[in-house]
Parts: sequence; structure tokens; C-alpha cells
Amino acid sequence: QVQLVESGGGLVQAGGSLRLSCAASERTFSNYAVGWFRRVPGKEREIVAASSASHYSTYYADSVKGRFTISRDNAQNTVYLQMNSLKPEDTAVYYCAARRTEGSLHYTPRVSREYDYWGQGTQVTVSS
Repeated sequence: QVQLVESGGGLVQAGGSLRLSCAASERTFSNYAVGWFRRVPGKEREIVAASSASHYSTYYADSVKGRFTISRDNAQNTVYLQMNSLKPEDTAVYYCAARRTEGSLHYTPRVSREYDYWGQGTQVTVSS
């Protein structure tokens, strides 16, 4: 069982930046694809960004392209989401998720049902 713990959320003004972290309990985290999702009350959880196990491939939702960057430090078993130029519509609870995809360089899951492990979420609030 892989445990994921997000941190780094908070309150920021529009145009500001935050960096979310997702620390995994799994020592072979490099074998896992990782995604960042967000959920707004009353709406479906949506993909924000994803990284294949090797970080060979990445995916970004159109709404965050050019503003958010997903990165990972496999030695530290940690994935990051750098969020710049934040907008009020980015306000949500952000979750990281992981799926073991050993041997797949490019597999970058984009829907929540493809992931097996989830963190508890961290709140991001962007004020206007």
C-alpha cells in the first residue's frame, strides 16, 4: 500500500505562485506514474497534470498549460506541482495520485479511475 501525503497548499493572491509537494512512502516511486487532480465542490474531480513513471512524458490540462509544471525527485520519492500565475478559478482541493506502471515509459494516466493510490488533498485558495 502506497501512502501519499500532499503539502504546500494555502491562500495566495491572483498572480501568485505555490508549489505543492506529494511525498510517497514507496521507495521505488520511479516506477509509478503520478497525477495531480483538483476538485471544486459540486464538480467532478479533474486532471491537472500527470507524469509517466520515468517522467518521459507529461500531460497538462489546457487550463493550466504554461502556468503549471509537474516535476519529480525520485530519489526523494516526491512529486511537485509548481503553480504560477494563479487565478481564482484555480481554487480547489488538490490531490496527488499514483499508479505503478513499471516498464512503461510513456503511460500517463489522465483519468482518476486509472490511479490506485490517492493522497488526502491540500486546499489551494486564490483570492482576486
